[in-house]
Amino acid sequence: MTTTTVRIPEGWPTTEEQARAVQDELRRRVVLDEPGPPPGTGHVTGVDVAYDDERDVVAAAAVVLDAATLDVVAEATAVGRISFPYVPGLLAFREIPTVLAALDALPSPPGLVVCDGYGLAHPRRFGLASHLGVLTGLPTIGVAKNPFTFTHADPAPARGSSSPLLAGDEEVGRALRTQEGIKPVYVSVGHRVDLDTACAHVLRLSPRYRLPESTRHADVLCRRALREATTG
Repeated sequence: MTTTTVRIPEGWPTTEEQARAVQDELRRRVVLDEPGPPPGTGHVTGVDVAYDDERDVVAAAAVVLDAATLDVVAEATAVGRISFPYVPGLLAFREIPTVLAALDALPSPPGLVVCDGYGLAHPRRFGLASHLGVLTGLPTIGVAKNPFTFTHADPAPARGSSSPLLAGDEEVGRALRTQEGIKPVYVSVGHRVDLDTACAHVLRLSPRYRLPESTRHADVLCRRALREATTG
């Protein structure tokens, strides 16, 4: 497996004001009226990133799984400079260039992309999953480890139980119990998938652990790529 070296794209936002303007422009292109690919079919790709802020390095990984068997089909990594300061709500601008490079390096189609983060469950309704979906045209979902700034009732203890993730009265995602009695994950739509389908995918991708296999594989791979980039 090769690792792609990424430069910060020319014209990439450098200020919060510029980044928010890009979010406002791209958010209008999010597609919310498609069901998305049926769970258990085709490919599902997990993407994740790891940082070394002291060395100004970010590593991204993309791992393609067979959606039916959850076997790894392909994987790719990319390493580059951190492309934006740490600002809550604008984290996608730190990650997108390297994530796009990792996806571009895959030898097989990614299918549905599962991000370790948010889609609509974002203060500006445009998290990494939505941003990535609009830029690539791929169906995307976000699966996060915490609810960010949103509220939810505790889902029932059984696997598959869920409760709405709420911004006031608006459902921006779901708290989904992937393992009985274990803390839920937080699923939101990114682009070209509906919430029911997104949750069904996440349950299929999480047969044994709280986090989807797509995220687990991508997490291990991006950490390894970062370690190799900063110690090699």
